[in-house]
Amino acid sequence: MTDERKPTPEERRAELAESLAAVRARIAAACAAAGRDESELTLIAVTKTFPASDVRLLAGLGLTDIGENRDQEAGPKAAECADLPLTWHFVGRLQTNKARAVARYADVVHSVDRSRLVTALSDAAVRAGRTLRCLVQVSLDEDPDGGADGAGGPGGRGGAAPGAVPGLADEIAGAAGLELGGVMAVAPLGADPLPAFTRLAGIAAEIRRNHPDARIVSAGMSGDLEQAIACGATHLRVGTALLGGRRAIVR
Repeated sequence: MTDERKPTPEERRAELAESLAAVRARIAAACAAAGRDESELTLIAVTKTFPASDVRLLAGLGLTDIGENRDQEAGPKAAECADLPLTWHFVGRLQTNKARAVARYADVVHSVDRSRLVTALSDAAVRAGRTLRCLVQVSLDEDPDGGADGAGGPGGRGGAAPGAVPGLADEIAGAAGLELGGVMAVAPLGADPLPAFTRLAGIAAEIRRNHPDARIVSAGMSGDLEQAIACGATHLRVGTALLGGRRAIVR
């Protein structure tokens, strides 16, 4: 059994700075290849299983969009970092009975995939006196397993069937306390992500015809951010490439 030494705050900051520079270099190269401006992209650090101290270090490095996928971890972490100017993205599957808790701290919910959740989030946002930006999560395959970086969880990836997306978008746009931001998806496991992200781009364009301000396309994680950028992603959900392999949750 090996005794792995925990890095000092200075060492951890250096690790994160190096990883962030590498990810930003990948983004820059992908934007250049796609003829896009880097300013069009928002990088979200998915910090699940990593401590609030890493969130603080990332914020010090200028990365202030933070993604979480489990309320029981995200809530306390958001409270611990309440003094920081952060934007919190809830990116995992969300049970309706967790909507009220998530509405207290999340700024953007990426995983709205059914009408009952729209209703629950609307009620929760109104109670909290907040406006939540919501994305419709689009199912791009039938894979029941969860994603590794930015979405998924017990019970599978989730996501609305493409044909149901326009209706859900309309529901969000008309709900009190909610604002339609756009769409989100996770690429199919074990397949070329490019065709899936191309389909997502088409669905996003369809939504924008009726909702011009719904410009967010949340797609791309550590392994496929280049393909997502090529297909018009605006928000990238990156965990492993920034923070390293998953750790036991620190309480």
